[in-house]
Amino acid sequence: MAAPTIFANISNIAWFGKTIAVDQHLQISRMRTLEFQRPMLRATNTGATAFIDHRGRITAALVPYTRGVVEGVVEGRHGLTPFARWAGTFGLWPAWLLGVAIALATFRRGARP
Repeated sequence: MAAPTIFANISNIAWFGKTIAVDQHLQISRMRTLEFQRPMLRATNTGATAFIDHRGRITAALVPYTRGVVEGVVEGRHGLTPFARWAGTFGLWPAWLLGVAIALATFRRGARP
């Protein structure tokens, strides 16, 4: 299966209202573009609509909480980042196992008299 060349995120996040969650979702999208080195087209009903390039930069966006249209240019990207290759091969099991091992070690260390 081939990797995607562009990400699209269409979200209904209006139920968060005018809170920081809308900005947090945009920042999460920016991080996702960095993890996979893919541009993202993001469309929401709250105005957190943006074009994000493969380096996590917002290249075009609507003013939050406004209606409108935003136009931009994106170019699909090929290849895999180290994270994408690792996650595609092993999934997130190694990260979960590492987290559990750290939690157990911390618990055991704290349980000693």
